[in-house]
Parts: sequence; C-alpha cells; structure tokens
Amino acid sequence: MKSAQGQVSFPCEKDLAVFANKIAAGIQAPLVIWLEGDLGAGKTTFARALIHALGYEGRVKSPTYGLLEHYHLAALQVLHLDLYRIGDPDELEFLGLEDLLDEQTILLIEWPERGGYWLSEPDFKFKFSYQGEGRELHWLACTRHGKELAPELFSI
Repeated sequence: MKSAQGQVSFPCEKDLAVFANKIAAGIQAPLVIWLEGDLGAGKTTFARALIHALGYEGRVKSPTYGLLEHYHLAALQVLHLDLYRIGDPDELEFLGLEDLLDEQTILLIEWPERGGYWLSEPDFKFKFSYQGEGRELHWLACTRHGKELAPELFSI
C-alpha cells in the first residue's frame, strides 16, 4: 500500500477547528493518533476541537496533570493522554491502557515520544508546528487502517 502523508496549513485557530470537524466526520474507531509538536503548537487545541466535533458537549480538560481524560460518547469513547509530565515510560504501566482500548476507542496521545514501548502503534502521526501566526500539520498514516482512512480524511 502506498505511503500516505501530507501537510495542512491553518492560518488561525478557527481553521484548526474546521479541520477537526472534517476529521471527525470520517474517522473510524479503533484509532490511535499521536500528537507531536512543541508547546503551544496546537496539539491540545486540535484534541479539544476533535472531541467536541465527535459529539462531546461538556468541558474538555487538558490531561497534562491527570495524564488521561475519558470522554464517553454514544458510539465510542475517546481517551486523551498527555505524557508531557512523565519522567519515565514505565509510569504508564499503572494507567492500564491496554485494558482501556477496545474496538470503540479513539486514543489521542500528546508527547508520545515519552511513552516508549507502552504505547500502541499509531494509525496516524500528526506533527504540529508554528507557521507565522498560524500552525501547520504534517501528517503520516502509519498502519493499514490509517492508510485506508487517509484519502477520505485528507482528500488525497
């Protein structure tokens, strides 16, 4: 299967929310998305917008201090994991991630490089970066499932 990757530019935060709505309309669980990039590059903003676009109406908290937030929706659950504050990947053993993942789960992971071997292989890697006042997303589909979804999500 052909490699699927590309980039998307967001001149303002509103554009990032529009993109999250588009992604929400086409994603299918189970799905693991790694969210990479510097502090403030758009990882949490995207995650919040995606969780709302999937139908969650409550407050979407940053999981920076609690590590993991759960969002239960009608047909699926979203797990939002932020590894910025962990010092050792072995700290993830106590979260029991493997027990939380099922066929109806979308897992969003910020700072995945800190998770080591405890993390599932991503279907997508999203790397956010600054582009002037806006943001840019470089994306890569990593699994067969990701590559099958990529044409719909990114119109390639």
